[in-house]
Amino acid sequence: MTKQRKQNPYASRATAPGEVPGGTVQYGETASPVPPVTMALLERGRTEYHVFCAPCHAETGDGHGMIVQRGFPAPPPLAMSSPAASRPQFLYDVITGGRGVMYGFAQRIEPGDRWAVVAYVHALQRSQHMVLADLTPEQRAAP
Repeated sequence: MTKQRKQNPYASRATAPGEVPGGTVQYGETASPVPPVTMALLERGRTEYHVFCAPCHAETGDGHGMIVQRGFPAPPPLAMSSPAASRPQFLYDVITGGRGVMYGFAQRIEPGDRWAVVAYVHALQRSQHMVLADLTPEQRAAP
């Protein structure tokens, strides 16, 4: 039953050279360079993280997001990831293609925004292990 002959009325028309036939989805992207980390990039990453990642990974990255509280399998905490898993390209690839029960976000998050999420996740990981001595006097005085 899983392999039945089907006819797609939209795919039956002739296509011009280089045109994608109807009924198919073409996906591909060029390599996206790693952007420099700026405050604007981190803000964009924070926004995208809260929209796409926080439902499972939670706002703190501990893996106890709202979806997990409703019975979905918990992802590993982002702060406890292995050294190999914290490489920027690895995180970018996981966001792009998914891993385990996580589906890929390639068609939901633009490549530049994926790099922004990677930068935010690194900042989130670093914040989990921050101690007061790591902050400058100006940072300690900030609200």
